[in-house]
Amino acid sequence: MGKVKMLACEFETAGRVMKNRHLARDTESGGFVLWQMNPDMWYVELAVGGSKVHAGCNGKLVWRHAPWLGAHTAKGPVRPLRRAIQGLDPRTTASMFVDARCIGEKKINGEDCFILKLCADPQTLKLRSEGPAEITRHVLFGYFSQKTGLLVHMEDSHLTRIQSIGGDAVYWETTINSSLDDYRPVEGIMIAHSGHSVVTLFRFGEMAMSHTKTRMQEAWTIEEVAFNVPGLSIDCFIPPADLRSGSISEVCELPQEERGKSVIALAAHRAKVAALEKDYDDNIDGMVWKMEI
Repeated sequence: MGKVKMLACEFETAGRVMKNRHLARDTESGGFVLWQMNPDMWYVELAVGGSKVHAGCNGKLVWRHAPWLGAHTAKGPVRPLRRAIQGLDPRTTASMFVDARCIGEKKINGEDCFILKLCADPQTLKLRSEGPAEITRHVLFGYFSQKTGLLVHMEDSHLTRIQSIGGDAVYWETTINSSLDDYRPVEGIMIAHSGHSVVTLFRFGEMAMSHTKTRMQEAWTIEEVAFNVPGLSIDCFIPPADLRSGSISEVCELPQEERGKSVIALAAHRAKVAALEKDYDDNIDGMVWKMEI
């Protein structure tokens, strides 16, 4: 169980950059609750700024529910939750990176780290693509402390190509940089009790000088962690009865009536969609790993 603070802090076009000058006033606060159960079952509720998103996996399928999309399934096989990878589930993190490639070393906040890299292969990208939305690249870098072996920083880059009928292709690049802090033992397991993410959503491709870039920040703290929770059963991970098939492309373009909003409101909307609704996947050396934010 934890608390989060989110803020759309910058919106950029080809002609100008607009920064949010009222950071304290415009910060959205909320909280989340996450349950996990072996094998491959999880459920999360996240409420921020008057909106509530919940998602889950029953070990066979992943589903999501957001106010702007309703309940829908996510294409592809099951995958762990990205929020759990952010210092809350060391065992899943270790299994994800066990076959990763070490590409060097770097200091993160004064701490010497090894850099481990994971890349999705073309077959995995194809499985996650749907309709006009083609996922062309996904790369994940994990920075692990040389002293403790713990994950202290994570960089996630994800590129989607959307081909409209009779028009130019549009590209959406989502980059998430997460720093994990305040590791403390809980029943002998080291858990990160706070962290900070910067999400950048970059849209380009329609015209040579046309692009938009939105930056959003999120800070979180963990208030409670418990293992072997009494009463937790597979019934807690049953998906909603009104599920429908969903596509990542559904959240990439706003409906026509939304386009009249101010650029700051539009930036905040898109950033929240990116932060709350994006899902990710990868495969390295035959090991499939997938994440849901």
